[in-house]
Amino acid sequence: MQVNAATGWCEGIAHCPSPNFNARPDGEISLLVIHNISLPPGQFGRGKVQAFFQNKLQRDEHPFFEEIAELRVSAHFLIERDGAVTQFVSCLDRAWHAGVSQFAGREGCNDFSLGIELEGTDDQAFTEAQYQALISLTRALQVAYPAISAARICGHSDIAPQRKTDPGPFFDWPRLMSALG
Repeated sequence: MQVNAATGWCEGIAHCPSPNFNARPDGEISLLVIHNISLPPGQFGRGKVQAFFQNKLQRDEHPFFEEIAELRVSAHFLIERDGAVTQFVSCLDRAWHAGVSQFAGREGCNDFSLGIELEGTDDQAFTEAQYQALISLTRALQVAYPAISAARICGHSDIAPQRKTDPGPFFDWPRLMSALG
């Protein structure tokens, strides 16, 4: 896995471009935010996250979809339960994943962060394949964007603690940090 510095797209993974992005105000990439997502909630492998990030979610397929169908969100990456990685937004662009957020006293984390969604929920463990893919992807991102140090890898709950709980208590932070050295 390698990031093409000219395009911001990672080579060797699936690309599923989202319209939900805009330009970074300063071009800075210095934070990595880890999330979890499942659509419908608690269900995996249905392709609904991809549809959601492309504004193609069919609101009549599930009651929850009616609540979120009008939202315009994205992340840079999704890692599915089987470890498959999909990129939705170039790293050079601002994905809409963090919302109202703050890191180290600085607001608007979307301006300077990359977002990785893990297919999952707050109340169950992530898979071995997901950890392996996350470690590989994070290493590639750190090579391309050296400002993303271990101290600048966090969960959505860390930057929006009043609103968010992901990646949740089952995410193994020591495992990730140990693997990254």
